[in-house]
Amino acid sequence: MLLPPPVECPSLHLHDTDTVRLGLAAVRRLDMLAMCCGAVWSPFYTAMSARVESSKETAHATQATRSTTSAEDLHAHDSTGAPTSDAAPVDKDGLTTANHAAAERLVSEKPKQTWRSNLWDTLDKSPEERKFLFKLDTIVLTFASLGYFIKYLDQVNLNNAFVSGMEEDLKLYGNQLNYMVTCWTVGYVIGEVPSNLILTRIRPSIWIPSCEVLWATLTIIQAKCSNSTQLYVLRFFIGLAESTFYPGMQYIIGSWYRREELAKRSCIFHAASAIGTMFSGYLMAAVYHLDGVHGYKGWQWLFIIDTVISMPVAIAGFFMLPDVPEITRAWYFTPDEIAIAKRRMVLEGRANRAPFTKAKVKRIFKSWHIYLLTLLYILFNNGNGYGGQPAFQLWLKKEGYSVSQYNVYPTLTSAVQVVSTFAYAWSSDTIFKGSRWPPIVFSAVFNFIVYVSLSVWNIPHGWKWACYLLAGLGGGISGLTFAWAHEICKDDNEERALVTGTMNEMAYVFQAWLPLLVWQKVDAPYYKKGFIMEIFIAVSLIVTTFVIRSLHRKELLQKQRELPNVDSGNEEAIVPVETASEKTV
Repeated sequence: MLLPPPVECPSLHLHDTDTVRLGLAAVRRLDMLAMCCGAVWSPFYTAMSARVESSKETAHATQATRSTTSAEDLHAHDSTGAPTSDAAPVDKDGLTTANHAAAERLVSEKPKQTWRSNLWDTLDKSPEERKFLFKLDTIVLTFASLGYFIKYLDQVNLNNAFVSGMEEDLKLYGNQLNYMVTCWTVGYVIGEVPSNLILTRIRPSIWIPSCEVLWATLTIIQAKCSNSTQLYVLRFFIGLAESTFYPGMQYIIGSWYRREELAKRSCIFHAASAIGTMFSGYLMAAVYHLDGVHGYKGWQWLFIIDTVISMPVAIAGFFMLPDVPEITRAWYFTPDEIAIAKRRMVLEGRANRAPFTKAKVKRIFKSWHIYLLTLLYILFNNGNGYGGQPAFQLWLKKEGYSVSQYNVYPTLTSAVQVVSTFAYAWSSDTIFKGSRWPPIVFSAVFNFIVYVSLSVWNIPHGWKWACYLLAGLGGGISGLTFAWAHEICKDDNEERALVTGTMNEMAYVFQAWLPLLVWQKVDAPYYKKGFIMEIFIAVSLIVTTFVIRSLHRKELLQKQRELPNVDSGNEEAIVPVETASEKTV
């Protein structure tokens, strides 16, 4: 931990070295205690940290390079408080040249790869970078996974509440559930792109948790609704608030991790959705026993428990989210670690935040990136899941399985999705050396086989079981598509934010109307139109993947001609050049 310089204030004198050292030692002890306990800073430490931080701006002080800085360095100021000529210079981010030099020494341009990297990519890195990544993974992935889990829990629990008494209590006899889902989807679609663009201007550690607090509050209000109109309004604003989370967290993940790390983190994050789907049914079964407690119905308790789970996660985001490397002020990172984070993104060629200009917007919409990457995600998102219909459950019900069986057995498909998500991520980052297209094509081929079989329908009972389970293989590539988008758009931070937001937004636009045409409940359990559409989507996904790969390779070859000394051993291992006219700030 770097020692801040002494500052002048009524209760602390520049030449009182013992007082300075004791005070800073106390701060360090609190730092270590909070890190060990996983606690949030106490008010005392917050005040002390703010005083130390402000000293860099108001007292013209310099930072030492490490906690072993000698006592003499603390006196490297003249009588006016200005730094002497031998004090270390500090840049606008509060980092010294020693911090940057250490980062250049500790972070390799081409990280070495041994068999240990196939298990986890940090094992071959320097101890300092490994410690930094441990902190980053612990905080970012935990918050991202918990946040996505509670988001999916809310989405799925509306259906659970509807079939567990809400329909009868509120007299919702008709298409009211469909309208609620539509209201949520409209809010979600409207909010995604603006929210991702806001993240390039407002700190994510403020914007994302604020929206989480809003949706957690609106969720518990649903328990007091007495008619469908109230639910329509609430579902719209819940969708609007939730629209920030998935594309926003993908943007943050893409701002911190290198190519060989990105797919695993994106897919771990996405796997939380399948876990949320599995958990929601078990939660409903447990919460329903609270029916009548304190005068609330079981379905009302479901919304209450949702908020009880969601609110602590949302509030933690204000303290835990590290923003992006160029503006981070995360309390758990040392200056050396912040320098490491910035160095890593420089080596990846990932652009910093920059103003929106007319030329930038024009360039984004003239590029194939926004159109083909959006199409790729539309095909993925609508290429699995039966359009929201419980196809597997309805088939099991028709076959005579019990209520508990046809509610539990379909969770096996979610389990297959979780396992395949991790398999795709690890293989992409290791076996395929950072290439994203092989697992995407593999999943599409399996989808083709599954839905051709289901469209035939009259197939052996065991194979039909296998098809419903193996359908989970198609749901594990979401993180890969976003990882690919981050890499393709890495030259422009604003393009990356806009493209990833548009991908998720347009996927939900199609999801709002397409299932109404081909996944009609009257066709259950043999959704012939739906199965045939899935075959078409699988083929289109394969074609689109190869087109994107071809166009991306052309871009990389062009960059290689501009930068002939750049190593192109991997088709995506090109560091972009910043031209004078497009240099970011």
